[in-house]
Amino acid sequence: MILLGGIEVYSERKLGNKIKNKIQLRAWLLSGLFGIITGFFLVIGYQLEKLDKVDISDKNAMLTMACLIIVIAIDTRHVWRNYEEAHNGQKLFGLFPLKSASPLDTSDKKIFLSREHLCTWGILASLGLVVLLAEFPGFFVYDAQEELNEVLARTFTTHHPLLHVLLLGGTIALFHKITGSWNLGIFVYIFLQMIVITCVLAYVIAYMQKRGIGRKSRILWTIYYGAFPTIVMYTLCSSKDGLFSAMLLLLAVLLVELLENPEAFLKNKGKCIAFIAAAVLIPCFRHNGFYAYIVFVPFFLFYFRKKLSKAIAAISVTPVILYLLISTVLSTALTTSTPHHQEMLTVPIMQMARVYTYDKDSMTKEDITILESYVPEENLVKYTPRVSDLVKVGFNNELYEKDKAAFWKLWIKLFKSHPMTYVNAWLLTSYGYWYPPANINVYKGTTVYTFTYDDSSYFGYEVELPGERHSFIPIIDKLYRYISIGSFHTDYKALALLFSPGLLIIIYLYVLAYRLYKKDYRNILPFLPILLVWLTVILGPTYLVRYVVILWFALPLLLDTGSTGI
Repeated sequence: MILLGGIEVYSERKLGNKIKNKIQLRAWLLSGLFGIITGFFLVIGYQLEKLDKVDISDKNAMLTMACLIIVIAIDTRHVWRNYEEAHNGQKLFGLFPLKSASPLDTSDKKIFLSREHLCTWGILASLGLVVLLAEFPGFFVYDAQEELNEVLARTFTTHHPLLHVLLLGGTIALFHKITGSWNLGIFVYIFLQMIVITCVLAYVIAYMQKRGIGRKSRILWTIYYGAFPTIVMYTLCSSKDGLFSAMLLLLAVLLVELLENPEAFLKNKGKCIAFIAAAVLIPCFRHNGFYAYIVFVPFFLFYFRKKLSKAIAAISVTPVILYLLISTVLSTALTTSTPHHQEMLTVPIMQMARVYTYDKDSMTKEDITILESYVPEENLVKYTPRVSDLVKVGFNNELYEKDKAAFWKLWIKLFKSHPMTYVNAWLLTSYGYWYPPANINVYKGTTVYTFTYDDSSYFGYEVELPGERHSFIPIIDKLYRYISIGSFHTDYKALALLFSPGLLIIIYLYVLAYRLYKKDYRNILPFLPILLVWLTVILGPTYLVRYVVILWFALPLLLDTGSTGI
């Protein structure tokens, strides 16, 4: 018996060591992966910012990247180890004690329109109204005039999401007809949008309060949602990005609740309806939301593979069916024009345009003729590395509908002879999303309605016609102008990092890498749609905050949930 007992103890120790070694290996692999990604972002982003290209022959740059990868990987693993020790009752970094509490189950608690939700909603709406008066009638920018004109002229295209076109144009046209004022129509639309967005933001804070965050944290996140300029800009901006991000955030917080207690969530009809509505509205406000959600669904169903129910399948698949139905009905009823393929083809168009601009002599006459038949010469010569608008606007959609093969055949041919040109063309329109110090000034030199972009194009700021700005609080207006198109981002480079999508995505990757190491899949899944949306925008026309404002919207939820919950 003593011998068998000794063998058993030895076997348990050996098995324990194997498990421990396996966990350590996973920790190093994921901290190493985070180091590789971050090192790449910092060094390659720096080259793109300074040189307008990637230079892999620069030995100093490659050595710097290798050193950064090693340092970041080791530091990340060290922080994770200290974090685990803190949760085991020890001190964080050996200095600061940290208490750990289990998250509370909120599935049976009323959150929407609860006292906490209404109170926070009122505070956020009041803070938003102050800025809205300072920017009266609101930030009417980013295709706003074009969307309004579609309604006024009764001529619709699929270039902009039709539901948003109808909401924006219909509201403004209605109140203009009643009052005779375009400004009042714009104000009403943006005010109503603000009410919806602040409702969702308040719901997130109320959820975290029910979950057990402290008073100081509630105050902090309320101030963050109500006063941080990037969030306020898109809460009060007529572009579809604010509503899109609000619906994506709502989906994320509902996913957190669903995964917290699936049985209780599925019994709550209101939350199920809200989940489906959010998932349907996401692609109704931005087309790329549909592709992100389609990719997300298999991961969602796989997570529930052992307890897959009809209800789980229904709430995940129903939004796809409803969106396709809504999209088809609106498109059939309102549009007659050729689809706008250039939005999906931004990257290949820019890649061939870069070859045309810098290596035209290497192209045959036949290649040039084919390319110019899809993208006219007058657009190709307007190639600028960081934004595709002036090139893609002339894309021949009718020809592409008739002959897609010729386009892709030329794309493949040019790729074989100019692979690095293709890489540079793509990275130059996307690196602002992952390089923290990137200067978001892609429209530099472009003249719009009331100004010419010079120092920054961080945010559109202006009021497009037929609106006109009349600020009731000029000092706030000056602040937002300074942050949006002024020299703020060069005057305060360290502070400006808080306004950088590059820094935000590194924070997200850091947190999710740790959760992956801990196998905390339940608190990774709710943020998967956000990451998938981010992946779609790096294939987009340029890098602008408007496309990734969800990173700011969802930050409190990210930091509150999971293994790294605060």
